Amino acid sequence: MFKKILIANRGEIACRVIRTARAMGIKTVAVYSDADRNAMHVRMADEAVHIGPAPSAQSYLVIDTIVEACRSTGAEAVHPGYGFLSEKTAFAEALAKIGVAFIGPKPHAITAMGDKIESKKLAKKAGVNTIPGYTDVIDGPEHAVSIARDIGYPVMLKASAGGGGKGMRVVRNDEECRDGFQRATNEAVSSFGDGRVFAEKYIEEPRHIEIQVLADSQGNTLYLNERECSIQRRHQKVIEEAPSPFLDEKTRKAMGEQAVALAKAVSYESAGTVEFIVDRDRNFYFLEMNTRLQVEHPVTEIITGLDLVELMIRVAAGEKLPLKQKDVKISGWAIESRIYAEDPFRNFLPSIGRLVRCQPPAASTHVRVDTGIEEGSEVSMYYDPMIAKLITSGDNREQAIARMGEALDAYYIRGVSHNISFLNALISHPRFREGRLSTNLIAEEYPDGFHTADVPRDDPELAIVVAATIHRRLMGRAAKLSGQLPSHERRVGGDFVVCIGKEEHPVTVLSLGDGCEVRLGNSTFRVLTAWRFGEALVRVEVNGKQACLQLDRIGVRYRLTHRGAQTDALVCEPRTAALNRLMIAKTPPDLSKFLLSPMPGLLVRLTATVGQELKAGEEIAVIEAMKMENSLRATDDVTIAKVLVEQGQSLVVDQPIVEFG
Repeated sequence: MFKKILIANRGEIACRVIRTARAMGIKTVAVYSDADRNAMHVRMADEAVHIGPAPSAQSYLVIDTIVEACRSTGAEAVHPGYGFLSEKTAFAEALAKIGVAFIGPKPHAITAMGDKIESKKLAKKAGVNTIPGYTDVIDGPEHAVSIARDIGYPVMLKASAGGGGKGMRVVRNDEECRDGFQRATNEAVSSFGDGRVFAEKYIEEPRHIEIQVLADSQGNTLYLNERECSIQRRHQKVIEEAPSPFLDEKTRKAMGEQAVALAKAVSYESAGTVEFIVDRDRNFYFLEMNTRLQVEHPVTEIITGLDLVELMIRVAAGEKLPLKQKDVKISGWAIESRIYAEDPFRNFLPSIGRLVRCQPPAASTHVRVDTGIEEGSEVSMYYDPMIAKLITSGDNREQAIARMGEALDAYYIRGVSHNISFLNALISHPRFREGRLSTNLIAEEYPDGFHTADVPRDDPELAIVVAATIHRRLMGRAAKLSGQLPSHERRVGGDFVVCIGKEEHPVTVLSLGDGCEVRLGNSTFRVLTAWRFGEALVRVEVNGKQACLQLDRIGVRYRLTHRGAQTDALVCEPRTAALNRLMIAKTPPDLSKFLLSPMPGLLVRLTATVGQELKAGEEIAVIEAMKMENSLRATDDVTIAKVLVEQGQSLVVDQPIVEFG
């Protein structure tokens, strides 16, 4: 077994590998860029090596630098994690030249499966179901249109070297095809340095279901059942689960056997994932094979009881797999939510900055948090904005979903925007609860984007009752600290008004020995809580029902967050409430004459010029953020009065780009 391994990655996956290596008694080496100098994975490892500036192209993607780090530290093997160099044949070959083991498949398998065009040809030859399409490289926009017409719209344009949703476009007509080809090509070049694009038939109402495979060097190849990854936004997975609520045993076995056949066709070793698209009738077609560990691997680990990282390390060390196909079981259910630094209410724009507060839910038998970020960490514009992967499990799907809701409630993040409200809305959605999933679910259910009105508010009285309880306790504490002589303290009454927006809710709060009683309208609520002053989470029991709310003070108001729903409540005495009605609302500034940058990023193209007249839908600018191109277009017919920035400039959120006349 290896004595020391280097992790050629960062963030949560680097921390994940370090934990398993430590449990196996293996020393670890971390690598880090300028931006990650104080990162969690750097502190967790036994050694750390600086590899360059913040941009990944100058650090985590530089093969020679990481190879030199192996030499200087004496690392015997490298785990690449996912992304970066994990599927680069040249990296595995460079390590082999200096006698360092690559904890992953052999170079020939990476090459064969890393090219989406060639992998489809190999899959077809191995007897794996494939989607109709054009598997050669498309030579320009007009060629793309010709091919798309032959296949029949809708068509998916995909970068041959792509992944993670980059370099992919669904097109439904000739115009979209030309534009989509150019966008896919640009993103492919930017993200992978390879602009080749191919086309395939787009399956309507598709499910994305993948099979985890595992193989050793002695010819043993297994499938570890499936993961349902259909909840996606812009081809990026959002929520994954195992097993799938859709597959039956017959389909699972057929998909697993085809995945194994493909792995054997390329003499695959290590962990890998064969991705399939599945239609409403359970017909399945090969999409691609990822020759690495997947982001969503924890759900497979939970239902199988296996540590995939440990098995990858053992296979790389030449060991035989300790199990056969008949030993692979499904025990319970697991769900993973990806928590991102992004603003779901602003079209999921990335949010960068420092995590002023970060308090994840407590880890337990049924709650797992994989993260490389902690309180005080910074979400950088240079890397993926993932904060954590939150995984919950249960005896069945309903229990796993319920625990996910509770865990999301307890995940307290401040300093950057995050998508927890969106995740809560998804797991509460009837389609998700019923298992009626498809990769189009988010686009179909939120066609105009995600808004505050989309956040479910199943128990609006809860926030009112808790706000009144907290306020009564704070007022009681203030009275005791007023400096008055004993028995002469300021008396605090029990009648309050909870103001939420323009709504007023009169309440009466009576203190009891172990809690309080809140009267709201014709209802009475018995509230028990061990909350202490200064705590961010308020865990309560209201009429016997448990709940966890996040608490913030916004001026004189209480901001309570539960199940992703945010409530700003002003709690005051009746006389103060009457005066509050007379307050004049502040009118926000009129920014309608400006195009504001919706995200931090690089202005890669500015097509607008002073005096130019644009029709609704015409492009004004293109901003690149997290290696994705975002086109900003006119929403109405406009005339450009001023151009306020220059092409190539780095922009911050809400920075004015142009002013309309």
